[in-house]
Amino acid sequence: MSLQEIVEQTVAGLGYDLVEIERSAGGLLRITIDLPWVAPVEGQPVSEQFVNVEDCEKVTRQLQFALEVDGVEYKRLEVSSPGIDRPLRHTQDFERFVGHVIDITLKAPMGAAANGQVSANRKKFRGTLERVAAADGSTGWQIVWSDAPEVKPGQKVSKKRVPPPLQALGFAFDELRDARLAPIVNFKGRGGQGRADEA
Repeated sequence: MSLQEIVEQTVAGLGYDLVEIERSAGGLLRITIDLPWVAPVEGQPVSEQFVNVEDCEKVTRQLQFALEVDGVEYKRLEVSSPGIDRPLRHTQDFERFVGHVIDITLKAPMGAAANGQVSANRKKFRGTLERVAAADGSTGWQIVWSDAPEVKPGQKVSKKRVPPPLQALGFAFDELRDARLAPIVNFKGRGGQGRADEA
Protein backbone atom coordinates (compact mmCIF):
# COMPACT_ATOMS: atom_id res chain seq x y z
CA MET A 1 0.00 0.00 0.00
CA SER A 2 1.15 3.54 -0.73
CA LEU A 3 1.63 6.10 2.04
CA GLN A 4 -1.45 7.97 0.78
CA GLU A 5 -3.60 4.82 1.01
CA ILE A 6 -2.33 3.89 4.49
CA VAL A 7 -2.98 7.37 5.85
CA GLU A 8 -6.37 7.77 4.12
CA GLN A 9 -7.62 4.40 5.39
CA THR A 10 -6.39 5.01 8.94
CA VAL A 11 -7.78 8.55 9.17
CA ALA A 12 -11.14 7.62 7.59
CA GLY A 13 -11.37 4.50 9.81
CA LEU A 14 -11.24 6.77 12.87
CA GLY A 15 -14.00 9.01 11.45
CA TYR A 16 -11.94 11.96 10.16
CA ASP A 17 -11.22 13.54 6.76
CA LEU A 18 -7.67 13.68 5.43
CA VAL A 19 -6.87 17.24 4.31
CA GLU A 20 -3.24 16.81 3.24
CA ILE A 21 -0.01 14.86 3.68
CA GLU A 22 3.35 16.63 3.64
CA ARG A 23 6.82 15.10 3.78
CA SER A 24 9.48 17.59 4.85
CA ALA A 25 13.25 17.49 4.92
CA GLY A 26 14.60 15.80 8.00
CA GLY A 27 12.02 13.00 7.96
CA LEU A 28 9.02 14.99 9.20
CA LEU A 29 5.68 13.52 8.13
CA ARG A 30 2.88 16.07 8.62
CA ILE A 31 -0.74 14.90 8.42
CA THR A 32 -3.61 17.41 8.48
CA ILE A 33 -7.05 16.14 9.47
CA ASP A 34 -10.51 17.64 9.80
CA LEU A 35 -13.91 16.54 11.04
CA PRO A 36 -16.17 15.24 8.25
CA TRP A 37 -18.50 17.84 6.80
CA VAL A 38 -22.22 17.24 6.94
CA ALA A 39 -24.27 19.40 4.56
CA PRO A 40 -26.58 21.69 6.56
CA VAL A 41 -30.25 20.82 6.71
CA GLU A 42 -32.55 23.75 6.00
CA GLY A 43 -34.16 25.15 9.12
CA GLN A 44 -31.60 23.60 11.48
CA PRO A 45 -28.82 25.63 13.10
CA VAL A 46 -25.29 24.95 11.84
CA SER A 47 -22.85 24.09 14.62
CA GLU A 48 -19.25 24.31 13.47
CA GLN A 49 -17.02 21.80 15.22
CA PHE A 50 -13.25 21.76 15.23
CA VAL A 51 -10.48 19.18 15.56
CA ASN A 52 -9.02 19.23 19.09
CA VAL A 53 -5.82 17.91 20.73
CA GLU A 54 -7.49 14.60 21.70
CA ASP A 55 -8.48 13.99 18.06
CA CYS A 56 -4.89 14.57 16.93
CA GLU A 57 -3.50 12.27 19.65
CA LYS A 58 -5.93 9.48 18.70
CA VAL A 59 -4.96 9.68 15.01
CA THR A 60 -1.23 9.92 15.88
CA ARG A 61 -1.33 6.70 17.92
CA GLN A 62 -3.19 4.78 15.22
CA LEU A 63 -0.96 6.12 12.43
CA GLN A 64 2.24 5.22 14.30
CA PHE A 65 1.01 1.64 14.51
CA ALA A 66 -0.15 1.50 10.85
CA LEU A 67 3.06 3.06 9.50
CA GLU A 68 5.22 0.69 11.55
CA VAL A 69 3.30 -2.36 10.30
CA ASP A 70 3.81 -1.23 6.69
CA GLY A 71 7.46 -0.27 7.25
CA VAL A 72 7.08 3.40 6.25
CA GLU A 73 10.25 5.40 6.96
CA TYR A 74 9.86 8.68 8.86
CA LYS A 75 11.62 10.36 11.79
CA ARG A 76 8.80 12.44 13.26
CA LEU A 77 5.03 12.33 12.85
CA GLU A 78 2.90 15.43 13.31
CA VAL A 79 -0.91 15.35 13.15
CA SER A 80 -2.72 18.68 13.22
CA SER A 81 -5.93 20.53 12.38
CA PRO A 82 -6.14 22.57 9.16
CA GLY A 83 -5.87 25.98 10.83
CA ILE A 84 -7.45 29.25 9.70
CA ASP A 85 -5.89 29.09 6.23
CA ARG A 86 -7.25 25.61 5.48
CA PRO A 87 -6.46 24.40 1.95
CA LEU A 88 -9.43 23.68 -0.34
CA ARG A 89 -8.67 20.62 -2.44
CA HIS A 90 -11.93 18.87 -3.34
CA THR A 91 -15.40 19.83 -4.57
CA GLN A 92 -16.73 19.01 -1.09
CA ASP A 93 -14.36 21.63 0.42
CA PHE A 94 -15.80 24.30 -1.89
CA GLU A 95 -19.37 23.21 -1.06
CA ARG A 96 -18.56 23.38 2.65
CA PHE A 97 -17.14 26.91 2.53
CA VAL A 98 -19.62 28.69 0.23
CA GLY A 99 -20.07 32.21 1.63
CA HIS A 100 -16.62 32.28 3.25
CA VAL A 101 -13.75 34.52 2.15
CA ILE A 102 -11.09 32.53 0.30
CA ASP A 103 -7.74 33.21 -1.38
CA ILE A 104 -7.07 31.68 -4.78
CA THR A 105 -3.94 31.62 -6.93
CA LEU A 106 -4.34 30.90 -10.64
CA LYS A 107 -1.80 28.80 -12.56
CA ALA A 108 -1.55 31.50 -15.25
CA PRO A 109 -2.02 35.30 -15.08
CA MET A 110 -5.34 36.78 -16.21
CA GLY A 111 -3.91 38.15 -19.48
CA ALA A 112 -6.46 39.38 -22.05
CA ALA A 113 -9.33 37.88 -20.00
CA ALA A 114 -8.85 40.73 -17.50
CA ASN A 115 -10.43 43.23 -19.99
CA GLY A 116 -8.72 46.07 -18.15
CA GLN A 117 -10.76 45.33 -14.98
CA VAL A 118 -7.70 44.04 -13.10
CA SER A 119 -4.01 43.82 -13.91
CA ALA A 120 -3.30 41.40 -16.77
CA ASN A 121 -0.42 39.94 -14.69
CA ARG A 122 -2.61 39.23 -11.68
CA LYS A 123 -2.86 35.65 -10.38
CA LYS A 124 -3.94 36.11 -6.73
CA PHE A 125 -7.45 37.03 -5.65
CA ARG A 126 -9.38 37.23 -2.37
CA GLY A 127 -13.16 37.18 -2.34
CA THR A 128 -16.33 35.56 -1.11
CA LEU A 129 -16.84 32.08 -2.55
CA GLU A 130 -20.13 31.60 -4.42
CA ARG A 131 -21.72 28.65 -6.20
CA VAL A 132 -23.11 29.47 -9.65
CA ALA A 133 -25.22 27.40 -12.02
CA ALA A 134 -23.61 26.97 -15.44
CA ALA A 135 -25.68 27.06 -18.65
CA ASP A 136 -25.50 23.25 -18.94
CA GLY A 137 -26.94 22.85 -15.42
CA SER A 138 -23.61 21.92 -13.79
CA THR A 139 -22.22 23.75 -10.76
CA GLY A 140 -19.60 26.41 -11.27
CA TRP A 141 -17.65 28.56 -8.83
CA GLN A 142 -16.75 32.22 -8.53
CA ILE A 143 -15.34 34.66 -6.02
CA VAL A 144 -16.81 38.13 -5.57
CA TRP A 145 -14.97 41.14 -4.16
CA SER A 146 -14.94 44.92 -4.06
CA ASP A 147 -11.86 47.09 -4.44
CA ALA A 148 -13.25 49.56 -1.88
CA PRO A 149 -10.61 50.57 0.68
CA GLU A 150 -11.20 49.05 4.09
CA VAL A 151 -12.98 51.34 6.55
CA LYS A 152 -10.90 51.84 9.67
CA PRO A 153 -12.58 51.71 13.11
CA GLY A 154 -14.10 55.12 13.95
CA GLN A 155 -13.73 56.43 10.38
CA LYS A 156 -16.76 58.30 9.05
CA VAL A 157 -17.98 57.30 5.61
CA SER A 158 -20.07 59.70 3.55
CA LYS A 159 -23.49 58.29 2.72
CA LYS A 160 -23.23 60.02 -0.67
CA ARG A 161 -20.06 58.13 -1.62
CA VAL A 162 -20.79 55.60 -4.35
CA PRO A 163 -19.09 52.28 -3.48
CA PRO A 164 -16.92 50.70 -6.18
CA PRO A 165 -18.77 47.96 -8.08
CA LEU A 166 -18.46 44.35 -7.04
CA GLN A 167 -16.24 42.23 -9.25
CA ALA A 168 -16.59 38.52 -9.87
CA LEU A 169 -14.17 35.92 -11.17
CA GLY A 170 -15.43 32.51 -12.26
CA PHE A 171 -12.91 29.68 -12.18
CA ALA A 172 -12.52 25.96 -12.86
CA PHE A 173 -10.52 23.66 -10.57
CA ASP A 174 -7.89 22.97 -13.26
CA GLU A 175 -7.12 26.73 -13.42
CA LEU A 176 -6.16 26.87 -9.73
CA ARG A 177 -2.64 26.48 -8.36
CA ASP A 178 -3.86 26.97 -4.79
CA ALA A 179 -7.10 27.71 -2.94
CA ARG A 180 -7.50 28.17 0.79
CA LEU A 181 -9.62 29.91 3.39
CA ALA A 182 -8.47 33.50 3.91
CA PRO A 183 -6.74 33.70 7.30
CA ILE A 184 -9.08 36.32 8.77
CA VAL A 185 -8.94 36.63 12.53
CA ASN A 186 -12.34 37.53 13.91
CA PHE A 187 -12.57 37.34 17.68
CA LYS A 188 -16.34 36.89 17.49
CA GLY A 189 -15.91 33.64 15.51
CA ARG A 190 -15.31 32.94 11.82
CA GLY A 191 -18.15 34.85 10.14
CA GLY A 192 -16.75 35.08 6.63
CA GLN A 193 -20.15 36.08 5.28
CA GLY A 194 -19.27 39.63 4.26
CA ARG A 195 -17.74 40.69 0.98
CA ALA A 196 -13.97 40.77 0.96
CA ASP A 197 -11.45 43.31 -0.17
CA GLU A 198 -8.79 42.47 -2.71
CA ALA A 199 -5.74 40.68 -1.38
